[in-house]
Amino acid sequence: MREKIIHKATELFLNFGFKSVTMDDIANEMAISKKTIYVHFANKTKLVEAVTFAVFENVCEGIDGICNTSVNPIEELYDIKMFVLQYLKSEKSSPQFQLKKYYPQIYNQLRVKQFEKMHESVKDSLQNGVDTNLFRDTINVDFISRMYFNGLMGIKDETFFPLDIYDMEYLMESYLEYHLRAIVTEKGLQILNKFIKSNQS
Repeated sequence: MREKIIHKATELFLNFGFKSVTMDDIANEMAISKKTIYVHFANKTKLVEAVTFAVFENVCEGIDGICNTSVNPIEELYDIKMFVLQYLKSEKSSPQFQLKKYYPQIYNQLRVKQFEKMHESVKDSLQNGVDTNLFRDTINVDFISRMYFNGLMGIKDETFFPLDIYDMEYLMESYLEYHLRAIVTEKGLQILNKFIKSNQS
């Protein structure tokens, strides 16, 4: 039952937002009593926390799958970008923004988890790029990985990148190109240009 509650709550939270969905809404959607939810989750905050980390684990699994099967680190980043965009398109509300506003503690925990996961994954990918002569061997892998994460978080901040001016697909596409052009070798640039060309056609 706990998993079913998380599943239904995830669907509702991503469609209507963490703030507007109540425990009553979830109970009604599942045709169960609110008491049943409280058996598994002490309060709404605990449920929001469970949903947040369940979504995080799902995204991590998807990204791990891409990393394990990608041809090269440039293609890998483009595949991850497409995967994340598909995920974001299924969200009707702005869950990250709402999480930050109404559940700052959970938001901060998520940021730490996101950083830890991404930092290791991007470092491996960058090192692979250096080893295969796609990325310059002079880059500081640890520094670039931190910069990449910081930039990705930055473009999601609607204060600086309002969604009525920039859509998320444009932001992610532009940021990825910006990031890669700074670190590729001549060999890497040929692959990157091929990707950009195929994406535009």
